[in-house]
Amino acid sequence: MDPIQTVKSKNSRTLVAEFSLQTGATNYIIRVQNADGFFREDTVSSSPAEIQNLTPYTDYTLSIMSMNSGGRSQPSLPVTAKTVLPPLQLSSSSPNNDTIIVSWVPNAYAVQYSLSIFKFGSNNPMNYNTSDSSLTISGLDAGSLYVVKGHAWDIEGRKGECSLNINQTTRKSALRHICEVYGSIQYLVTSDQNLTCNSTSSSCILSPAQCGEVHTIQVTAINDAGSGYPSSPTNLALVNATLEGNCTLTWNTVPYADSYKAFIKRGDSANETCCNTTSNSCTYQCECGYTYLMSVFAFNQAGSSPQGEILNYTTLPCCPEDVSISAVSTDTLEIMWAASRGAELYETRAAHSSEVILCNDTAPVCALSDLSCDSTYSVVVTPCNEISGCNSACKAYSKDTAPCMPTNLMLSLKNSSCVNVSWAANNTAATYMVSAQGDDGHNYMCTSSENSCVITDLLCGSQYEVSVIASNAAGQSLPSFSDFLDTEPCCPVNITVNQVTPAMSNVSWSYAKGAHSFITSLTSPRGQARCHTKDSQCLMGCITCGTNYTVTMEVFGHSGQKSNCTYQGFSSSACCPSGVRLYTTAANSLRVYWRSTGNQSYIIDMVGTNISYNCTASPGQNRCDVGGIQCGDVYHVVVSPLTPEGSKVLLCPRRLYSVIYRGKRSVD
Repeated sequence: MDPIQTVKSKNSRTLVAEFSLQTGATNYIIRVQNADGFFREDTVSSSPAEIQNLTPYTDYTLSIMSMNSGGRSQPSLPVTAKTVLPPLQLSSSSPNNDTIIVSWVPNAYAVQYSLSIFKFGSNNPMNYNTSDSSLTISGLDAGSLYVVKGHAWDIEGRKGECSLNINQTTRKSALRHICEVYGSIQYLVTSDQNLTCNSTSSSCILSPAQCGEVHTIQVTAINDAGSGYPSSPTNLALVNATLEGNCTLTWNTVPYADSYKAFIKRGDSANETCCNTTSNSCTYQCECGYTYLMSVFAFNQAGSSPQGEILNYTTLPCCPEDVSISAVSTDTLEIMWAASRGAELYETRAAHSSEVILCNDTAPVCALSDLSCDSTYSVVVTPCNEISGCNSACKAYSKDTAPCMPTNLMLSLKNSSCVNVSWAANNTAATYMVSAQGDDGHNYMCTSSENSCVITDLLCGSQYEVSVIASNAAGQSLPSFSDFLDTEPCCPVNITVNQVTPAMSNVSWSYAKGAHSFITSLTSPRGQARCHTKDSQCLMGCITCGTNYTVTMEVFGHSGQKSNCTYQGFSSSACCPSGVRLYTTAANSLRVYWRSTGNQSYIIDMVGTNISYNCTASPGQNRCDVGGIQCGDVYHVVVSPLTPEGSKVLLCPRRLYSVIYRGKRSVD
């Protein structure tokens, strides 16, 4: 398998690896190890993949293997990666009304620290860099809430994991004047250095106070109605309202409060929403995927309470839009969507009956594989983040998978050029296409909505690979397993019968595609001659002269198929006469006699040493006279019948005669 392409740090304990997907792989195994003996194998389903629970700022070696039902591949070539520095553990304090001191535990591998601070309600952060383990930030507004976060830098110039936000409020300005309140009033003066005093006048002494101390002083007027300043509202909580787009902030009521004022600000906006109410709740318009900062003040005729608890609330991430689902293979769906606001992780869920397939990824794309064929899946993409959790109200989409592969393919030859193909399948609204791919490159097809189909016009002597594919609106199935069909062998186009001797013939024929062997037969009422051969010719004996034969052939294919072939008849040559005799007659003449059963003409050829003679006998005659014969010579005599076309049969035997005196003497 190819090596891992890229490895990046998501945070100090997580690496994200990207790799190339392999055809046929169902899962992947990422092997993670380091020089300290750490070894782990994580099973993932897609790319990119997260490797979690690692040690911050540590070198790791990663390799990947693909796997399916057949096992796992060899590990790829390794790549190295290093996690980043861990987040800073920030702590803060405000020694006076314009200063905040931020400190943290130093990291031995950090060469620099960066801090960012912004005032709540402001969009202008202030950034600082330092190599120390603390930072004093001055020039701030008194009594204001500030949000601080930071991170470390390593020697390679890599940014460490960002810390959690911490909130710090600067001290309020020192009380410089106390207004007199009329009536039976008692005043309680408190210091944040745990000093208190009571007075019914407009002054009070706090003791003992040390030099160099900074005290935050609060004066509270008390009469029979109670405290002049109600305590701060506590136990803020947030609940989602029943109306979409609305949120409700609730809090516990406090004694002596006449009304409440809630301040609500979206984290990315400078605009602030105020809500005045006499109840303990406030409904405001909220949007998905945002962080809201909220605080509540209590009021009565004596004035406002101090700022209460600050609530940092993040709404649920938004549901993805532009969701598209496509089939990338027969058992795999690829789901893509536009990244949604507030989402850090997407859980893609495909459900069919009791089957559930899950895919978790940070990217807006997911592949769900090993799905059941010819099934309808309900697909939901659920966005999640660590703070607010998952939005379970997102829309479900329906998607059908491709049809199931046809099985149990059966082939049945109806005749030499036609085959019936049947199969087993139970797909929804599917059309089946049957393909017969010939060894000569020709492809024959038929389609059907049932479970059988007939392919016609197949060529003789050919082998066909037959398979079936199902298709419907969801896509195409995998092709069925192939079955092979051999059609009947072809008959030779031409066959030739040549008579070699009066009782033997040579039969030859042209090429026959798909033929393995031949049985050739010459059949007549008088009998039959046969030969069985793999060649394109054979010799047949037991041929009867003057007989009409029917020529047939059985051609056998390599798989045992048989073709029966019939050809134009063959007639053997006329029978040669028997009992040939020569007699001398007057005037140096010879008379040739023979015995015959036919009614054809004969021609007599006599070839001597220096001269040749011939004569022709009419049909029905069995003798012929040859004159001018020279005595004392030796003659080769052949008596041959003539065909109806007048051709001489060339197969009759030649006899040798010598003429010495009157009469006949045969030296044959």
